[in-house]
Amino acid sequence: MKKLNSEQDFLAIIDKYFPAVNGHVTLGRGDDCSILQTNGQLCMSKDLFLEDVHFRRSYFSPADIGYKALAVNISDIAAMGGVPEGFALGLIIPPELDENYWDALLKEMATLANTHGLILVGGDLCKGSSLGISVTVWGSPYQDRKLSSKSKGKFLTRGNAEPGDILFIHGSLGLARTGMQLLERNDVTAAGKSPASTQAHLRPNVKIKIGNALSTYSAVKGLMDLSDGLARDLPRFIDCCETSFGAEISLTGELLHEEVINFAKSEGIVPEEQAFLGGEDYALLGAASADKFQEIADNIAGLIPIGVLTEKAEILLNGKKYSQKGFDHFSD
Repeated sequence: MKKLNSEQDFLAIIDKYFPAVNGHVTLGRGDDCSILQTNGQLCMSKDLFLEDVHFRRSYFSPADIGYKALAVNISDIAAMGGVPEGFALGLIIPPELDENYWDALLKEMATLANTHGLILVGGDLCKGSSLGISVTVWGSPYQDRKLSSKSKGKFLTRGNAEPGDILFIHGSLGLARTGMQLLERNDVTAAGKSPASTQAHLRPNVKIKIGNALSTYSAVKGLMDLSDGLARDLPRFIDCCETSFGAEISLTGELLHEEVINFAKSEGIVPEEQAFLGGEDYALLGAASADKFQEIADNIAGLIPIGVLTEKAEILLNGKKYSQKGFDHFSD
């Protein structure tokens, strides 16, 4: 196993997996800045992925880390209804990690980038005591070029919903939280006993196509990805409106994955509350006009109505007032 002794060693691995230019990037890595060619608006997001904060090397493989570090950023583009275009990458590099480790990490990141057509334009490298990854990603509005009408999407910003609108999700609730709790117990059999939940935590599904499809409907009032759980993210979604609204949420066992239900029961937890607290599900949460929601759901498989926005500024879960907060980096 070869040690990586210089910045050039790392750049050689990066160049091995990531192309430097395409039609969107006219000047790629190697200069002080890259040069991007754009035809209009871009949406941009940035996330950190830090060892012992967002992941642990004890149960994340190098490939899992490379995948998830980029996936959580792509998910932000999906939540805007956008098409991911490119990203910049920052790495904090512990000295004990060898070439094989970085080869596996960057190869998996490149595979995900290529799947969604992202180009790496540059970034920065720094030595440090623990592994850290910073990704800045951007995307453009969706346009379906296969249709003769060239159906165009819009960026799905928050703050446009109103009382009476239907709240919906696409994806599972509480599955990644369940996987994380199992993996945190250092249970080497967790993946075998609960494969869906552990996979949901290690390899979240990126919903670009769903976000793109939703962006073409004027009746969709906003969208976000559930990175911190419905309990934490729903108030953020609601509070972006001009007036603070509330919501009545209905979660039943039929909506929950069996692994969430089984884990909750084994822990003496109400399954619906385990799902509502969630965290790192990267499901999409959105709002749509009540009179148009069924039409949208008929055309986009997997949309699940979970409630309605209300004028009263409180959140009800299955008819009861809910005040417990989800995950917060600065309080948990």
